Amino acid sequence: MTPQDDTMQTAGAPPAAVFACPVVLTRRADFVRASHGRRQGTAGFHLQAFNRGDTDPPRVGFTCSKKVGNAVARNRAKRRLREIARLVLPEHGRAGWDYVLVGKRDVTATLDFAVMQADLIRALGSVHK
Repeated sequence: MTPQDDTMQTAGAPPAAVFACPVVLTRRADFVRASHGRRQGTAGFHLQAFNRGDTDPPRVGFTCSKKVGNAVARNRAKRRLREIARLVLPEHGRAGWDYVLVGKRDVTATLDFAVMQADLIRALGSVHK
């Protein structure tokens, strides 16, 4: 870093981008609770949502069964679901909610990314009605 770079950083330049990762569900009980909540299907995935009734930040979980494909296909599908959740949930998710994105066979790993983002926004709107 040169001295000029240092002065530019402190001279009112915006701070460096921070990777914002949502809180991720890890316990099976949270996934099961979300599966009994509200559901919305889309072309590329299923959305399951549950209102916890608190004011904590939204939490999100991802799952793909073996029907989605081999380990490579499942991991690719989950990576894509994680990325759309990272981009969409800060704006459209609600505090106190748990969301689970469930991958679909032959679709989640190949569907156009912009379509998946639009589907998540639409599904969240439907779940929150």
